[in-house]
Amino acid sequence: MKIQPKQIAIRELVRDFNDSGDAGVVGFGGRLNIRPAYQREFVYKDEQRNRVIDTLHKGYPLNVMYWARNPDLSAPLDDALANYEVLDGQQRTLSICKYVNGDFSVKKVGIPQYFHSLPSDEQEEILDYELTVYICDGLESEKLEWFRTINIAGEKLTDQELLNAVYTGSWLSSAKTYFSKPKCAAHLMGSDYVTGSPIRQELLELALNWLSKGAPADYMAVHQHDKSATELWAYFTSVITWVKATFPTVRSKEMRSVDWGALYDKHHADKLDPVALEKRIAELLLDEEVTIKAGVYPYVLNGKERHLSLRAFPDKVKLEAYTKQAGGCAAAACPERTRIFDLKEMEADHIDPWHAGGRSVLSNCRMLCKACNRRKGGI
Repeated sequence: MKIQPKQIAIRELVRDFNDSGDAGVVGFGGRLNIRPAYQREFVYKDEQRNRVIDTLHKGYPLNVMYWARNPDLSAPLDDALANYEVLDGQQRTLSICKYVNGDFSVKKVGIPQYFHSLPSDEQEEILDYELTVYICDGLESEKLEWFRTINIAGEKLTDQELLNAVYTGSWLSSAKTYFSKPKCAAHLMGSDYVTGSPIRQELLELALNWLSKGAPADYMAVHQHDKSATELWAYFTSVITWVKATFPTVRSKEMRSVDWGALYDKHHADKLDPVALEKRIAELLLDEEVTIKAGVYPYVLNGKERHLSLRAFPDKVKLEAYTKQAGGCAAAACPERTRIFDLKEMEADHIDPWHAGGRSVLSNCRMLCKACNRRKGGI
């Protein structure tokens, strides 16, 4: 990887700036690809964006940016006609270009001002401001590895954003149209059932984890150069359609925390009664013993109480039960029936189990040694 510093005036950067959405974002006379496929969408908050512009107004230096020179590799590194793509600094670049383009205002001495409303001398100062850009020239693998390295700092990349950098290609471009745009199809379809930001690649990450069974890198490596991501989109729509049909009552607060992909894989072929499921779910949501309400959805399908994280006995109740038992284990078959255990060697157990109506109260509490409680639980 060859790296060469270059000073780029803002007037050069913003020349022919054009944001065409999915069709691409360019600047620098049309020779700079500001948002390559592996890059994130614009994620700066207004405060971060405005700080960039405030830095320009004050004449302070911005952190260096990195551009990658696109081949022709036979051309010299300083070729005046070379094309580039932003390797690092996309958020600052977009902030600058959008400000000069008149897309937003920033406050000066408390008054919001657009670039075009500034005095001409202040406009010229900003346009003459020179950015320090490092031009990187190398193989595709070197470029992507450098992208991973320089993005350790700053607005930290998500795991999926890093995967996007490594496995950029036609599949990723297609997948991002479904999962990575504001108001994208995945968000519109599944916002009541899943959580995550499209522009931070969280919806894409979720769908990929569902389909790949937790191995998104392996899936992206295999499908990197597929023409489309229709398999992923079809799977996501199948999951959400199944959820809507099986659990028609929408409870977004609870539903957004459910691993729907895993439940779909195990139960979508089951003969389920949505009416009966809804009745049981409504009962469970009112049960004070259930501390993880989102767990009622997997529970009604597989009956595993661990999903519910049932309310534990309070320490005071455990101490009272322990004292009442004089430190002995309440299990009739305990191998150490005559031993006096320390309280920390014991665990509370329901005499009548929760599913039979047992509550986490003193009258339903007994203390078992840890070994007996593990045996009782089948561990």
